[in-house]
Amino acid sequence: MSDPIRPDRAVMEYDVVIVGAGPAGLATAIRLKQLDPNRTVCVLEKGSEVGAHLLSGAVFEPRSLNELFPDWKERGAPLTVQAAEDHFVFLTEKAAITLPTPPQMHNKGNYIISLGELGRWLAKEAEGLGVEIYPGFAVAEMLYVNDIVIGVGTGDMGIGKHGEQTAQYQPGMELHAGLTILAEGCHGSLTKSVIAKYDLRKDKSPQTYALGVKEIWEIASEKHKTGKCIHTLGWPLDSKTYGGSWMYHMADNKISIGFVTGLDYRNPYLSPFEEMQRFKTHPAIRAYLEGGKRIAYGARALVEGGLQSQPKLTFPGGMLVGDAAGFLNVPKIKGNHAAIKSGMLAAEAIHSGQDYEELFRKSWLYKELYKIRNIRPGFNHGMFLGLLNAAFQTIGGWLLPFTFKNHADYAQTGKAVDYKPINYPKPDGRLTFDRLSSVFISNTNHEEDQPSHLKLRDPSIPIGVNLPVYAEPAQRYCPAGVYEVVEEGDGKKRFQINAQNCVHCKTCDIKDPSQNIIWTVPQGGGGPNYGAM
Repeated sequence: MSDPIRPDRAVMEYDVVIVGAGPAGLATAIRLKQLDPNRTVCVLEKGSEVGAHLLSGAVFEPRSLNELFPDWKERGAPLTVQAAEDHFVFLTEKAAITLPTPPQMHNKGNYIISLGELGRWLAKEAEGLGVEIYPGFAVAEMLYVNDIVIGVGTGDMGIGKHGEQTAQYQPGMELHAGLTILAEGCHGSLTKSVIAKYDLRKDKSPQTYALGVKEIWEIASEKHKTGKCIHTLGWPLDSKTYGGSWMYHMADNKISIGFVTGLDYRNPYLSPFEEMQRFKTHPAIRAYLEGGKRIAYGARALVEGGLQSQPKLTFPGGMLVGDAAGFLNVPKIKGNHAAIKSGMLAAEAIHSGQDYEELFRKSWLYKELYKIRNIRPGFNHGMFLGLLNAAFQTIGGWLLPFTFKNHADYAQTGKAVDYKPINYPKPDGRLTFDRLSSVFISNTNHEEDQPSHLKLRDPSIPIGVNLPVYAEPAQRYCPAGVYEVVEEGDGKKRFQINAQNCVHCKTCDIKDPSQNIIWTVPQGGGGPNYGAM
């Protein structure tokens, strides 16, 4: 057995260690064991259980699942609600104008799912193959020997707010492996560190993101039609801001409804959470929700940069899979099929000794992402030019030998002096809600005596720079009420971080205009518990 990097920690050794029990990480583990049952594989998950931190729309395309488990129906995969009809709607403040549904958004043959339920099913299948899965273990650091990754270290438990060891202190574990697979999802903290250390984005565009805010509602049966899929664009966002919505009719009179806002928005007074609440007041949307009940809430950043922002997929001692690497098809509004396929490709590369990047470039997934590479960047010039470009790309423009570049989202934030505050309506508690009541139903919990996992590079910046220049947008871009500017009795202002509210969406680490906030993992098991989201 190898020696620990830190002497007070125990070591466990595996052939492959995977960080993240989402579709990408679990598909990697499953495919590895299918190809070699004797290979030892471990999956670590920071959520309290598999699926606790999984959140997606989600309409699921089963193509990659067909490859992973051709008999998934017989195995009882939770794909039971078939997408039945598609609607694409442009909203003005009062009207809803039906548009032709773009080809990429046709959902025939797809399924409306809970990603959490799919994750738990995949975990059961993985464990049946001999994969070891450990939920509640937050991986805090990469372990290196001679600049090569040799595994990961989990966070210490029982550390008080001021860094002291409490009576419940337990040192973390070290998990050593020949290969470490990062499947953290969008903008993971370990992925971010590895990309920086090995310069994996060299000659690539910056990554670009969006924030998805999601609710589950139970609505009246006469308003519900199982399998119905609605997507909108337009109001309440202006024509310069990228975003749109979804509404998917699930089983049992439940709907998944959400709103996505591109994090390259310019107005520092904009709040993605409030845009979601305002969206629900549109007459066409209100008609579905009135008389219904909101039963779940969550939020998650989405990785939207596409091929031109995808980092190098390998590094010394490891690989990136799923949204950690940016495998999301934005025009299709789907990434779970891509996450599963990327995990399978990584596993096949490990087993065969072939190059992971080369296998990807030969796959149907690369062809799919290549065709749509220039659609999302086209919206950098506004909605209408973006739609024209999307149509051009779809009918053959993708064949032209050029690729648009992306920009860093935080750098697009405008100065407060150039914008007017947005007057969002107060929540009514029936159709629209505040952040704290929303966080409550996300089942978010962190031990309050642990150190804050949200770090500031320079504590003076929020009040000294972000407040006067940008009206401190952290108060508005966070969908969980984590950040506040508090006025003291002497009139001085203080930046307050309510880390216990954090739903792990990563928006702060992405959108802060000064890049001053660092999202790190809290102690294991904390955060939201999304259940069937």
